[in-house]
Amino acid sequence: VIDEAYVDFGAESAVSLVNDFPNLLVIQTVSKSRSLAGLRVGFAIGNSDLIDALNIVKDCFNSYPLDRLALAGAEAAICDLSYFNATRQQVVNSREWLTMQLMDIGFSVLPSKANFLFVMHKLQPAQEIQHQLRQRNILVRHFPKPRVSNFLRISVGTAEQCEMLVHALREIIVSDTSDVAC
Repeated sequence: VIDEAYVDFGAESAVSLVNDFPNLLVIQTVSKSRSLAGLRVGFAIGNSDLIDALNIVKDCFNSYPLDRLALAGAEAAICDLSYFNATRQQVVNSREWLTMQLMDIGFSVLPSKANFLFVMHKLQPAQEIQHQLRQRNILVRHFPKPRVSNFLRISVGTAEQCEMLVHALREIIVSDTSDVAC
């Protein structure tokens, strides 16, 4: 199973391999690049035997049955290529701009082909940055797990949202480093 939830933001799809590998199942969603997270609509591409097996078990574990409205919304989103291309490109552009801005203020940014960045500041703890951003009503994710505890997961928003984030981070980083220097 290859999960391609973020493939539309710059990764390479494995769909072309499905005909060569009968045990390969590629799954995608309309939640990310089609801007329909609330619908919980996805699809699978694979050998007909794999798809038949999914159809047999889907009602046993699927806690998100699809209604006609969700299916109509997903179909409309898939058919609206101009909106898809515009919003996808906006995310890619904002991701690239945000990456450069974050690096400029001392963040290490892991390479991303998704609609989010995984970042770590060289001097400031991630949990403290998250706390200070939350005080400014800016939400980013922090995972207090051993290997990633000093990283933040930042969703790429609109250009305006990215600018607000960078402005807030510049304030936080400058005030924290000036406190340390005193």
